[in-house]
Amino acid sequence: MEKKKKLLLIDGSSVAFRAFFALYNQIDRFKSPSGLHTNAIYGFHLMLNHLLERIEPSHILVAFDAGKTTFRTELYADYKGGRAKTPDEFREQLPFIRQLLDKLGIAYYDLAQYEADDIIGTLDKMAEAQDYVVTIVSGDKDLIQLTDENTVVEISKKGVAEFEEFTPAYLMEKMGLTPQQFIDLKALMGDKSDNIPGVTKIGEKTGLKLLLEYGSLEGIYEHIDQLKASKMKENLIKDKEQAFLSKTLATIDLQAPLEIGLDELLYQGPQLEELLQFYEEMGFEQFKQNLATAENQAAVAAVKVAYQEVDSLQEQMLDGDSFFHFEILGDNYHSEPILGFAWGNAQQIYVSQDSSLLSQPLFKEFLESQPLKVYDYKRAKVLLANLGVDLPPAAFDSRLAKYLLSTVENNEITTIAKLYGQTQLSPDEAIYGKGAKRALPEKEVWLEHLARKVAVLVETEQVMLQRLEEQDQLDLLLEMEQPLAYVLAKMEIAGIKVERETLAAMQEQNEQVLKDLTQEIYQLAGREFNINSPKQLGGVLFEDLALPTSYTKKTKTGYSTAVDVLEKLAPIAPIVAKILEYRQISKIQSTYVIGLQESILPDGKIHTRYVQDLTQTGRLSSVDPNLQNIPVRLEQGRLIRKAFVPDWQDSVLLSSDYSQIELRVLAHISGDEHLIEAFKHGADIHTSTAMRVFGIEKPEDVTPNDRRNAKAVNFGVVYGISDFGLSNNLGISRKEAKSYIDTYFERYPGIKNYMENVVREARDKGYVETLFHRRREIPDINSRNFNVRGFAERTAINSPIQGSAADILKIAMIRLDKALEEGSFQTRMLLQVHDEIVLEVPNKELQAIRALVKQIMEEAIELAVPLEVDENAGKTWYEAK
Repeated sequence: MEKKKKLLLIDGSSVAFRAFFALYNQIDRFKSPSGLHTNAIYGFHLMLNHLLERIEPSHILVAFDAGKTTFRTELYADYKGGRAKTPDEFREQLPFIRQLLDKLGIAYYDLAQYEADDIIGTLDKMAEAQDYVVTIVSGDKDLIQLTDENTVVEISKKGVAEFEEFTPAYLMEKMGLTPQQFIDLKALMGDKSDNIPGVTKIGEKTGLKLLLEYGSLEGIYEHIDQLKASKMKENLIKDKEQAFLSKTLATIDLQAPLEIGLDELLYQGPQLEELLQFYEEMGFEQFKQNLATAENQAAVAAVKVAYQEVDSLQEQMLDGDSFFHFEILGDNYHSEPILGFAWGNAQQIYVSQDSSLLSQPLFKEFLESQPLKVYDYKRAKVLLANLGVDLPPAAFDSRLAKYLLSTVENNEITTIAKLYGQTQLSPDEAIYGKGAKRALPEKEVWLEHLARKVAVLVETEQVMLQRLEEQDQLDLLLEMEQPLAYVLAKMEIAGIKVERETLAAMQEQNEQVLKDLTQEIYQLAGREFNINSPKQLGGVLFEDLALPTSYTKKTKTGYSTAVDVLEKLAPIAPIVAKILEYRQISKIQSTYVIGLQESILPDGKIHTRYVQDLTQTGRLSSVDPNLQNIPVRLEQGRLIRKAFVPDWQDSVLLSSDYSQIELRVLAHISGDEHLIEAFKHGADIHTSTAMRVFGIEKPEDVTPNDRRNAKAVNFGVVYGISDFGLSNNLGISRKEAKSYIDTYFERYPGIKNYMENVVREARDKGYVETLFHRRREIPDINSRNFNVRGFAERTAINSPIQGSAADILKIAMIRLDKALEEGSFQTRMLLQVHDEIVLEVPNKELQAIRALVKQIMEEAIELAVPLEVDENAGKTWYEAK
């Protein structure tokens, strides 16, 4: 028997919008390497994966709205009028959702003058005529009218994976309506979201009652004379024309003039190579890993790479022109052992499984005697330090060279091979597996994999050096990134002492605070409940305590108790303020107070890893654990720093922090005279901005709220914030936020000129640069799509500012390390957190070091405004801040 064809029709515009807001609370976490927001793209893809796996369609189409003007707006000009402007953060993602669909092999379509609903309705009826089973997916209930014995309509309920399934039977059970009556109900009630007028004062309850009695909109008006005299009857008579117009507006067109047929919707699966490249560009590591299958491994050429396995070392095997690579299975090289290593040149490659060879005198003396070519120098230095080998600074680091040349893809050797070499190389996951199944393969497969890695490094070195020189970035590699890797490796090896007993005491105190808060919340609620259950909490707040439901949304699972909802309620409900406090302390307790204890190694220290090649701006990030995210706005968060202490007796921790470095860089790059003058005269820059933007004459008249708003605008401009983003941050209207931004540019015309000039330069060159030639390509700067181009312009404006600030700190760290070595100081750098450097300083060196650090940091570069450093010393990191 022939398998029945299954057609999946998706309302792309609606579902993408749902995906955007489903992950909106994490929007800052979802950014591509280029800085594009990706929460809608990611959520949309997750939803597609769930649907494809569950429904297994033979045919699929994603329909999009073509624009604001449709045949409905010709009938009623205010149709969908009054809708809030679509957030820029969402609009910039829409073109990339279409790109995703291309790579997934999924058809999509829009049609001028028609909505996505009309495309779906027309294809649904075409498919039913040809005996397809149809599933329609949307975030909008309008499509429920299409359900029948062959068509199921699924409406997104929660997140991107939970849907409510409508069939005619379910609709009748839920609302007492047929699909056709669903249209009539909307004609009577109207629809605020679509601005369909309906009949005055008729809501769902009255509409349902009328339809139950008279069957349809037409039936109601056929029996209008039988209705008792009432205000409702008057409204029905008065709004008759409006009611039938509303029905026309609400009715999906089932005969839209499509230029696409069902045969064109056949689903044949994704284009794997193109999809992998898309994941790289979006930074979708999880999706990328899912593609690492046996097919990837099969793509590696059958040509073998020649190598010699080494069990014992001979002097002639060691050559200063060789490349070295050290292999571990996991990511954290502070705790992972070297499982194997390889080295060699174009003539000969050696591979060994015996890491003890590395600490033998012959190899140790060789490794310590000269700068070497490596892949990931920092990892190599830490791994060898664990074996008692002190690796000098690198001659060439392939990983960092790749990072400077292109920040779009990752910097794995596989990527280097693909971009700059000829030798094909399987991804590590294809060789070792992933997750709990990660393990060494059979010996021959593994050793050849290591040999291939060295072959790739050897053949790509000159290609990358030449390109760096062409891009004027060779100094950036040799004078900044490679020396910095040496500094960071020393910091990681040193680690920072963390007192477990201090964290354990905090844990106990927090447990008591959480217990006390729990009792206070129970008392205010009038009963006990699970505070961590959103459903139970929603019931307490909005049913038991009858707090205003206008602040929240109600779904089938209950009321939303998201942070943004609670923050709005906190000023009017003491219980909500307590719940927010409870959540904050719970997060600090689990992630930091307990989490950091798990990261303390046997030496009593935390050895974080600095990721040098992740961000497009050049900023460093920290993992295992992330010490850059320890919360400092709450006192409970700041207290965590009390556990960070010096390792040596008679020593202190010294914290030196650049003051407003990005705004100072902006002043220099833009040349804006007002911003420059404010910094030169030592004015509080946020107070100064508040005075200029809000028209306040005296500094003493600037309120804390004025300064807070000005600060948000100052940093918002640096980060290319939109009126939507600023309005969310400040809790003001988008109109007011736009007014703030517009006034800012009027008062600081130099900044406006800089923005126009840097965008013009990006259009001409295709990239922007920091003050030190760190390059960021802006491929979409000339895009015809307004949203894509707008995002690219904001990226072009922001990158030179953030990147230059990051580069300045790197220069300071390199010079400081050199000065400490040359001065034979015991002082050592331990941490780098955003714009802050933390050092461990013997008391006897403190006075000299304070002066030295301040001088080096403030003189790292000469700008049009002075660089300023705030510094403080203490027995703990808490005291030093």
